[in-house]
Amino acid sequence: MIEKRSFDSLGHADHGWLNARHHFSFADYRDPRRMGWGAIRVWNDDEIAPNTGFPPHPHREMEIITFVRSGAITHQDSMGNTGRTAAGDVQVMSAGTGVRHAEYNLEPETTRIFQIWIEPREQGGAPAWGAKPFPRDDRSGRFVALASGFAEDADALRIRADARVLGATVRAGETLTHEVGAGRHAYLVPATGVVEVDGTRIDARDGAAIAGPVRVAITAIEDAEIVLVDAD
Repeated sequence: MIEKRSFDSLGHADHGWLNARHHFSFADYRDPRRMGWGAIRVWNDDEIAPNTGFPPHPHREMEIITFVRSGAITHQDSMGNTGRTAAGDVQVMSAGTGVRHAEYNLEPETTRIFQIWIEPREQGGAPAWGAKPFPRDDRSGRFVALASGFAEDADALRIRADARVLGATVRAGETLTHEVGAGRHAYLVPATGVVEVDGTRIDARDGAAIAGPVRVAITAIEDAEIVLVDAD
């Protein structure tokens, strides 16, 4: 099963400094048909104005992955971590038993991110944070694990969930395949460009919810950058 969720159908909140689209119910946006997809609980498409951001706030019992599409995000947390994550790169935070963090756009341009929340495989554990560059050329024509809860993905950032966050850049005319196992849930969003997923057109910032078991073919209609989460 593939369900297209067009960008125009997503939840929307414009706070001036933050222009947000919600693929799943979040904050004041509630749609009982879009409460999550398997263990994927949140996928926010955020545009953050220059020199603004999210002040310190708490999280617990959630794996939070931030994929920076353009600009950069600066992280600070109650564990003493600080870091700047730039376009194309990824940061993860395992909230565990509880953490406070802030995320600011300290750049002179709008920062655009996907922020993805995945439910952990089990509750508890100390909070943790990490970030890593993932050069776009290294994922040209193939999926690369950006964050993963599986030991075999040794180069990915660690998360405490039975899930993978995958990224790929695809040139027009190229096709990738991805197998979604039985009982698993995949969610795909092109950060840029246009793709077809088994013949269904998915434009930039649309979502595609895919239920396993299925092997899907993803063909780029235009040069595209793709983010795909495969979760239980």
